[in-house]
Amino acid sequence: MNIFKNILLVLFVLTAISCKPKLSDTLQTETPESKATAKAELKPHKVQDLSKYEKAYFASGCFWCVEAIYESVKGVHEVVSGYSGGSETNPTYQQVARGLTSHAEAVKVYYDPNVISFQTLVQVFFSSHDPTSLNRQGPDRGPQYRSIAFYSNEKEKKIILDYLEVLEQKRVYSSPIVTEVKEFKVFYNAEEYHQDFERNNPNNSYIRNVSVPRYNRFKEVFPSILKEDAH
Repeated sequence: MNIFKNILLVLFVLTAISCKPKLSDTLQTETPESKATAKAELKPHKVQDLSKYEKAYFASGCFWCVEAIYESVKGVHEVVSGYSGGSETNPTYQQVARGLTSHAEAVKVYYDPNVISFQTLVQVFFSSHDPTSLNRQGPDRGPQYRSIAFYSNEKEKKIILDYLEVLEQKRVYSSPIVTEVKEFKVFYNAEEYHQDFERNNPNNSYIRNVSVPRYNRFKEVFPSILKEDAH
């Protein structure tokens, strides 16, 4: 009986800190009053000219975590949370996070190729999550949290595949890598309140229990490429 209680407790904790929205949250956002309140609480995202930067796209679990990791890397100017990898147009967080679309939570990385290469961004991708975990990262489960390395041209595709081959030859992981290598098609920005979520919500239970530990593990692997304020 005690074992059964412990299992229930673990499941409750994982559910409580999941990136996935609760049903009550979904119902609440459907009311005019809650929409007005949420809109008032949003911080406007600073408009920037990002045309001079290259873009890269990755999906490796909850985008709150992934955005924070890439924003700590030298040469990365901006990271946007959003949705990619699926076929539906204009998906919403409620749809994607509940697995109602074929999209995954993803990030768009604006970077300076004179400071950091696409190859290094790929290395960051593989070293900051578990690429052997099928449709799951940490407490988040479902294809919306799957691992995807997107490429926009043949050069990027080769870089990803070559690095995958190195990882497999060196047997870095004890289980097979299940990361999808997928041609980039379209990226939909997530709702404004998801942008810089970790920075703006440091006391959120998911951020404290999942995102920050994941970020700290990454910092131990790649200290040399971190921005000064990320140490």
